[in-house]
Parts: sequence; structure tokens; C-alpha cells
Amino acid sequence: MNDSDLCWVSASKYVEAWFERLAWWQHARAFFERYDLLLTPTVACPPLPIGEFYATEIGGVRVGRDAGSAFTFIFNMTGQPAATVPCGFTKAGLPIGLQIIGRRFDDVTVLRASAAFEAARPWAQQRPAIG
Repeated sequence: MNDSDLCWVSASKYVEAWFERLAWWQHARAFFERYDLLLTPTVACPPLPIGEFYATEIGGVRVGRDAGSAFTFIFNMTGQPAATVPCGFTKAGLPIGLQIIGRRFDDVTVLRASAAFEAARPWAQQRPAIG
């Protein structure tokens, strides 16, 4: 890697981004003071065709490149443990994921909830058609 491959950010922009991330973390912290887990879809749309890497439309509405990951990126940014488990299939037979998010550093609760969900909703015998 050389200098032209790097993305340079000023110190003030870095600090600004750091404080913005901390502000988002405060929302998650407040939520998890009241609740043990948060359950969301893993992504905002059904699986994409092979070779497509991001959604351009969700529910008939044109979206930006990051819209499909709207449920996941925030928890990566705030450091919440999260797991995705299969929870069903679309009408076309494509898999749907359930994201289970927990309190910061409480990976054990997320893993236990994931195992409990998989035990209650076994899916391993079902496979989507690939083609």
C-alpha cells in the first residue's frame, strides 16, 4: 500500500466522527438499560441475485448503497454484540435473517438467545434453490 491508497482525514474530522459515534452509542446504551435484547431483520430486503452486492431498490423505492445494511451497521459502530439466525423464507424460497442484538459486552445473552431461537425454529433441513 502506498500513500495514494490511503484515505486521509483531518484530526478535527476524526474527532468529530468519534463524538458522533459516542452519541449513537448513548442511544443504544439507554435502550439496553431497559431491554435485554433487540430483534430486527438482518437486512432491509430479500437476498440479492448472485453478483449484486447492494440493494438499489427496497419495496419499490430507490435507495442508496448503504440502505440494505441499515439494521446492522449501527451496532457494528456502537460495539453491540449481534448474531444473525435464519428465521424463515420469502415466497420465492430465499432465506430471511433475524438479527439478535444485546448489551455491550453481553455476548453470552446474544448467543443463548440465538441458540434458543434455532432450537424453537429448526431450519437446517431447508435449503433455498440456487440458480
